[in-house]
Amino acid sequence: MDQQINQPEPTAVSEPVSRRAVLRAATVSAAAVGAAGMFAGPAAAAPAAQSHGRRRVPVDRISIQLYTLRDQLAADLPGTLDALRRIGYRRVEHAGFVGRTAAQFRAALDEAGLRATSGHTGIPQPFDAATWEQALADANVVGCKKIVHPYFGRDASGQAIRDPNVYRALARDLNKAGRMAERAGLDFGYHNHQLEFVPLTDGSTGFDILTGQTDPRLVHFELDLYWTWRGAHDPVDVIRANRGRIRQVHVKDLDVEGGFADLGDGLIDFGRIFAHEREAGIEEYIVERDDAGTPPRSPADALDTARVGFDYLASLRY
Repeated sequence: MDQQINQPEPTAVSEPVSRRAVLRAATVSAAAVGAAGMFAGPAAAAPAAQSHGRRRVPVDRISIQLYTLRDQLAADLPGTLDALRRIGYRRVEHAGFVGRTAAQFRAALDEAGLRATSGHTGIPQPFDAATWEQALADANVVGCKKIVHPYFGRDASGQAIRDPNVYRALARDLNKAGRMAERAGLDFGYHNHQLEFVPLTDGSTGFDILTGQTDPRLVHFELDLYWTWRGAHDPVDVIRANRGRIRQVHVKDLDVEGGFADLGDGLIDFGRIFAHEREAGIEEYIVERDDAGTPPRSPADALDTARVGFDYLASLRY
């Protein structure tokens, strides 16, 4: 049953994010996040969004991954999209078309005044050019500029992949997918989780292989800041090692238990990371929270996550 969503049209940030107390990363134990010392040093204390820096996240580059609102979108697609527009979003990243065709989904976005500038679509495994060609066509119908492979890293038994040859094969497929995307007028990216940072049998990691064996002209990276920390890697170090290739970031916060949090409620010092935005090549800042609308929260609670996320990024100075 559709749920009525009424959100006021904001004239600026809807309320100061400083109302949300920001936890100190020094309170995190190594057991809570699975990696000793991962928040030590400059990232040890996450500041409130309101700070004294002069730089800011451009509001027109703030997006939201619609997976955050998947249940609410299924209940009321037009109302949810309209609520996002009222919060302040102008762009979104889709994760499928909510049971619609690409054309129908585009029409719903147009009606709400939103653009899907990016979308998550997995490349076929094994790689199939015809299937990928159709995915690229759909992305163009929706109006995307970027298309991103969303997930990899587990074997058939559900365990983390440890064989470097599997990642080498994926890198070859990513290059194929990126070349086809380029011909279709799209930028192709790869979105990480923590699994890419698991040590492989040769001592490398999947992330090492993917960054080292994909063509920078064909494959960029959408760095998920939460999952990067969960993989015991500092996003700043990842940026420094991959200058110009981190064109998108998933801005997702980490709570004291290692779970998800709304932006500003958790431990990650986003300003410290965004200070390297030019070095990274960041073009989009994408709000996400994987459990935003799942029990014990209700689907409609994901809209609060969306609002807090937009306000946090719009208020952040670094």
